[in-house]
Amino acid sequence: MKVETLFEIIQSNFYTGVPDSQLRSLCDFLIHRYGIDPQHHIIAANEGNCTALAAGYHLATGNIPVVYMQNSGEGNIINPVASLLNDKVYAIPCIFIIGWRGEPGLHDEPQHIYQGEVTIKLLDNMNISSFIIDKETLKEEVFEVMNKFRKLLSSGKSVAFVIRKGALSYDNKVVYSNNNKMIREDIIKHITEISREDPIISTTGKASRELFEIRESAKQGHNYDFLTVGSMGHSSSVALGIAVNKPDTKIWCIDGDGAALMHMGAIAVIGTAAPKNMVHIIINNEAHETVGGMPTVANKIDMTGIAKSCGYPYAVCVDNFTDLDIELKKAKQNDILSLIEVKCAIGARDDLGRPTTTAIENKEKFMKYLSKLS
Repeated sequence: MKVETLFEIIQSNFYTGVPDSQLRSLCDFLIHRYGIDPQHHIIAANEGNCTALAAGYHLATGNIPVVYMQNSGEGNIINPVASLLNDKVYAIPCIFIIGWRGEPGLHDEPQHIYQGEVTIKLLDNMNISSFIIDKETLKEEVFEVMNKFRKLLSSGKSVAFVIRKGALSYDNKVVYSNNNKMIREDIIKHITEISREDPIISTTGKASRELFEIRESAKQGHNYDFLTVGSMGHSSSVALGIAVNKPDTKIWCIDGDGAALMHMGAIAVIGTAAPKNMVHIIINNEAHETVGGMPTVANKIDMTGIAKSCGYPYAVCVDNFTDLDIELKKAKQNDILSLIEVKCAIGARDDLGRPTTTAIENKEKFMKYLSKLS
């Protein structure tokens, strides 16, 4: 189905969401139609933010908002759906468009498997009526379902379209870029060369995939690294939990701008705890690259200033490899909580692979290595 057709059937003038590769067609369409326009289209930090934004839009206009997201974000919407939107509370209607990763019967990455199994169940438990759109779904079917949905929406209930892989299409693909020069995979190579045998906790997406392949190419083991393949936005908190329990070991966190923004409260908690053995690296390409490249707000904010105001005693931003190596060596040597923001280009190798070990194997090797450290 053409994404324009779905847009015409839904007839909403406000979309907010977190980008998803399964919804790439919708994301590109919205960028072409609206760009980033607070009146019509806002890319939010996480799916809970989206839901609250949508509620505000409805309160101000009386119109029906749309929230788009990957199904991995269902956990983030549970609280605002249950305690804000629900018809037993404020009865605020919303249309959710959800990319279905990990659909049962289809191959997908480990972080999507269980989430895929419970996607429809979670919607049912939240009293959100849903309709699945696949490649064979006809315009007439969606039109008929939308008419039924309108009755539910008018009574203050929310509804959802669940999108299977390849169900939506759009002819005008957007190519995203920025003016930064450094490539993320090269940045991570520099980190591993200086961190050496120190534990690394890496964020979800291409960063963890690149870290895995760097270790493979160097014929190193994977016991040094915990690849946070799912749970976007939480790798820095995982790193904090390790750092405070292994105080004599330098702990490195490779984060991304989209991930750091998704749960930015973690920065305040880390800054307050101030573990002297933790290095927090935010590779900032100003984009949700792993799911298509749509922009984050990371080019509009002072990430190092935020870290300092949250208690990080040292925070610096670099945009070249000379400065990066200087700061990495400082972080390695200094006994102080440090944040290094690294300006990064958008893009990755076309042949970038995925981890060939299971998540359980990764955890067990990493824990065994940690057990030898203090």
